[in-house]
Amino acid sequence: MTIARPGNSSEKPLVGITMGDPLGIGPEVIVKALADPELRSQARYVVFGLHDALEFAADQAEINPFWWREPYDGRPRVASGVLLFDFDDLPQPCTNGQRRPDEAAGFASFRFVEEAIRHLRSGAIDALVTGPISKKAWQLARYSFRGHTDLLARRFEARRVCMLFVADELRVALASDHVPLFELRDRFTIGLVHQPIDLLDRALREWFAIERPRIGVLGLNPHAGEGGLLGDEEERIIEPALTLARNAGIDVTGPLPPDTAFTPEVLSQLDGVVAMYHDQGLIPVKMRALHRAVNVTLGLEAIRTSPDHGTAFGIAGRNLANPGSMSAAIRLAIQLARTRQRQRESTAPIAH
Repeated sequence: MTIARPGNSSEKPLVGITMGDPLGIGPEVIVKALADPELRSQARYVVFGLHDALEFAADQAEINPFWWREPYDGRPRVASGVLLFDFDDLPQPCTNGQRRPDEAAGFASFRFVEEAIRHLRSGAIDALVTGPISKKAWQLARYSFRGHTDLLARRFEARRVCMLFVADELRVALASDHVPLFELRDRFTIGLVHQPIDLLDRALREWFAIERPRIGVLGLNPHAGEGGLLGDEEERIIEPALTLARNAGIDVTGPLPPDTAFTPEVLSQLDGVVAMYHDQGLIPVKMRALHRAVNVTLGLEAIRTSPDHGTAFGIAGRNLANPGSMSAAIRLAIQLARTRQRQRESTAPIAH
């Protein structure tokens, strides 16, 4: 079989999926998500992982294997269906009845992602969906990256990246992500606020096909500072960032009081929201769609999504994981890949 590249938007995209930490719930949610024949029919898939872990998860869930296996050789060949690229040269992580961060599992999960990114950069796959990894396991395996976003930014040499969370029609980008709240004060700059506005505007246009996106930007303080009475960051930092965005032609409004910005009345007037810090944006996302939320990396010249959950070692290997977020991440990756392909076709020069 040879790799079949999409020639037009009617052909199925090729989606790469990394297993994540083999001791976490990644194998289980991948198996459960792709066990849906309707989802499998939407694209072609190559899973980067370990056959034993995937087979164990399928056995636990009483799902008949729907994939075929090939030892990883660096050349994805998928005309249809689901190919498992088995990294059978790697040491198998040992659970000993417990699921926790492990050096061998960290080494394996990093290798899956590293190879998948190589294919994403080359254009061999159209989108990448990453299963959850353990940052502690990567540390045990002596990898210094803070997570997927950090690694992707380095490999794509992207100077600006941010996290976008998609929950149905709600889209929330973060100005800061995994920053301790008390440390945010020292990092809170006009550039920090402007960057996600710019990246979100571009993504809404190019990936979500929204011609004139409307973006709302939250304040940092209660009541968006209330005219400086409850903090001056809105006037000193956020408003200048909004001015920069407006001067660049971005339709942006704010600073919005964070406690009312996620009401239906406000959201109905917006295509996306920029939150100032992690929990400010993630609490409403998870309240709205706990098992349907998806993380998207903005700032890459490629599509990467992931489920909005971690390795969940506490329930791993027990057939208890909900695959909803993984299914949503796969569906969104397919949607974005198709939109991108259609836009490329519409702007391609006509041959005479």
